[in-house]
Amino acid sequence: QVQLVESGGGSVQTGQSLRLSCKVTGNMFSMENLAWYRQVPGQRREVVATISSAGMTVWYADAVKGRFTIDRDNLKKFVYLQMNDLKPEDTGVYYCNLKDGMLWPWGPGTQVTVSS
Repeated sequence: QVQLVESGGGSVQTGQSLRLSCKVTGNMFSMENLAWYRQVPGQRREVVATISSAGMTVWYADAVKGRFTIDRDNLKKFVYLQMNDLKPEDTGVYYCNLKDGMLWPWGPGTQVTVSS
C-alpha cells in the first residue's frame, strides 16, 4: 500500500522560502502524475501544483505561479515543492498525492505558517 510522508514545513516570515518534500512508498510512483495540495481550516483542500510522471509537464495555481516550483525524483520516490517569496496567504497544511483519479491515502501533511 502506498504511504505518503510530507516534511519541510515551518514558520517563516513574508518573503522567505521553504522546500517541502514528500516521500512516497509503493511501486507505481514513476508512472503517476502527482500534485501538492494545500488545506486551510474550514476550506476544501486545493491543488497548488502538479507534475507529470516524467516531470516534463507542470501546472501551478495562479496564486503561486512564479513563486513555487514542483519537481520530483523518480529514483528516490520523492516529490518536492520549492516555495519562494512566501506570503501569509500561503499558510496551510500541505499534502502530496496523485493529481487526480482515486487518490492514495493522505499523509500527515506538513504545516506552513507565514507571518507578516
